[in-house]
Amino acid sequence: MGTYVNPGNQAFRRIDGPNYVDKTGLIRLINERIGGDDSLVCISRPRRFGKSYAAKMLAAYYDCSCDSRGLFDKKIAARSKSYRAYLNHFNVIYLEITSFISEARTLQKPLTEVPGMIMEAIHDDLQRSNPDLPALRTVNDELLYCTEKPDGKQFVFIIDEWDAMIREAKDDENAQQAYLNLLRGWFKNGTFTPKAVAAAYMTGILPIKKDGKQSAVSEFEEYSMLDPFEFAEYVGFTEKEVIDRCAEKGMDYEEIKTWYDGYEFPGVGAVYNPYSVMSALRTGKCRSYWRKTSAAESLKNYINMDFESLQAMVARLIAGEKIPVSVDGFQNDFETFESADDVLTLLIHLGYLTYCEEKQTVRIPNEEVRIEFRQFLARKKVNTGWITLMKRSQKLYFKKVCEKRN
Repeated sequence: MGTYVNPGNQAFRRIDGPNYVDKTGLIRLINERIGGDDSLVCISRPRRFGKSYAAKMLAAYYDCSCDSRGLFDKKIAARSKSYRAYLNHFNVIYLEITSFISEARTLQKPLTEVPGMIMEAIHDDLQRSNPDLPALRTVNDELLYCTEKPDGKQFVFIIDEWDAMIREAKDDENAQQAYLNLLRGWFKNGTFTPKAVAAAYMTGILPIKKDGKQSAVSEFEEYSMLDPFEFAEYVGFTEKEVIDRCAEKGMDYEEIKTWYDGYEFPGVGAVYNPYSVMSALRTGKCRSYWRKTSAAESLKNYINMDFESLQAMVARLIAGEKIPVSVDGFQNDFETFESADDVLTLLIHLGYLTYCEEKQTVRIPNEEVRIEFRQFLARKKVNTGWITLMKRSQKLYFKKVCEKRN
């Protein structure tokens, strides 16, 4: 059992307590893709929407170095036909990209060295867990050796915060390209991917960065806040899950709904921010828990990009209006903005706005996020025209609230 190769199930065991909401049905969706041409999956969601919980859960399920029956036998995952077939069946490579970035900065290394640090970490784990591993040219050769030996197993790659390099090295094209080349070497490699990779699950805030109009690692099936398809119920808490938790804790469901509802997907309905819901249930208070996330600190940077009267659009959003948006031009990064639509699309991925694909519009999802927009306006040094827009938006919003209540 290693740190990055076959890390075991302790990480999931720590979160599998009485308050854990069973999202193990996700396992069935990944199992259905094992060994197929859609086995590479990238899920993007905002911060505090349970991305790391899902990654730890999948690692515990697939890791062949441990016995996870006690964790999963009584959960939803156990109801699927594929459950036993793949339980603790694969080698797992589990990477939290933010930890490598933090280490590089602590050691005062440039971010261009992060891909090499990742490969070195995997190499060291392979050497420790495979004493018979011969000296080979590359880490990929070592992974192939582990796959092809008589008792070998393919690898399931689980990469948490995959896009941290794209976000943190937003002004360093060389670091971004070095990292994307690392991913291509694993997942866009005809001599390696079919033999060594049973599946890959990457999760982050952003979809995979575009290379022109296409994904830079085009083999991945991508599921984002724009359209999560069959993964929609795993974006956050469903309405039933929230109703059940409110009943357990004696909380007013309608109040929770006002504060944290607003993300909605076809076939699933309302989806709630898990972190905020659990925080409200734990404290017994509905308020904004969003501002505790690092994403909240960056809101002003995007709204200050006043493309095409973007700030006026924000005032209309605060008033409860829906704004038309085109999401196709966004490059899935934090530095390439060419229009107000690009900024609005980023805010969808960050969770500040919710998107209706049918009408191609955005709106502020709930009271918690609306407070963050208001806080930005309150702190901003603005001119008279902007103050007028702000007051008008607040009046319109409260008028709509009163009409709804009546």
